Amino acid sequence: MLVAAAVCPHPPLLIPAAMGAAGLGDSGSAGVGRHDADAELRELRACCADAVADLLAAGPDLLVVVGGAAATAAYDGHAAGSLREYGVPFVVGSGKPVLPLSLTVGAWLLDQAAGEPRAEPARRVQLRAVAADMPTAGCLRLGAELASLALRVALLAMGDACARKAAGVPGAADPAAERYDAQVAAALADGDARGLARLDPALDDELMIAGRAAWQVLAGAAGDGSLRGRLRCAVAPYDVSYLVASWDRDQQEAALAD
Repeated sequence: MLVAAAVCPHPPLLIPAAMGAAGLGDSGSAGVGRHDADAELRELRACCADAVADLLAAGPDLLVVVGGAAATAAYDGHAAGSLREYGVPFVVGSGKPVLPLSLTVGAWLLDQAAGEPRAEPARRVQLRAVAADMPTAGCLRLGAELASLALRVALLAMGDACARKAAGVPGAADPAAERYDAQVAAALADGDARGLARLDPALDDELMIAGRAAWQVLAGAAGDGSLRGRLRCAVAPYDVSYLVASWDRDQQEAALAD
């Protein structure tokens, strides 16, 4: 049973070590708006940290991190990821880096919230990559499967919203991207699994969305259950939209899973 969930984005710049890499964090506008972008980035990091801390505080028997990738795959809770493709000498986890970016950032967020690497034996962690082009039905099935793996399941869904504005004129409005972001933000704020399930996969490439598959896995995990939603943050530093949210069940309902 899904008792809690968090939604976070997965840009490399979320990890402070990445900010020294060439090109990361560069708004491309000669410093125009850079102060605002830096402030939004600080807000984004703080909201992600709070969301993941609350997720751990829910006391799950199983914590699953789900993120989009080129292909669907399952990794153990200690698997490693890196930012080497961005020219950053950063590694999280143990062993050879195998995690996609979404799970690399998710694993780092878990380690930061726990205050130590994912070596705590009392907490079971699974890292699940979901193919970015997985159809909605497949995402919903996977989510339902994950929610059934333990009595108390918590899910961290890693995914970015629209990036199309970053590929156009910096700072210019993009009505289609803004409508999509507003739709997702409303669903996350309301704990609306059906709203997430209605997202159109055909828009992923057009609007440059990296989070749709992970969000729909969350929708499948939530099922018809009533979860309270809270939108913690909606920012767009460097013209890429990032959303942070928390979902939880009523305490009495969650207690039934114990």
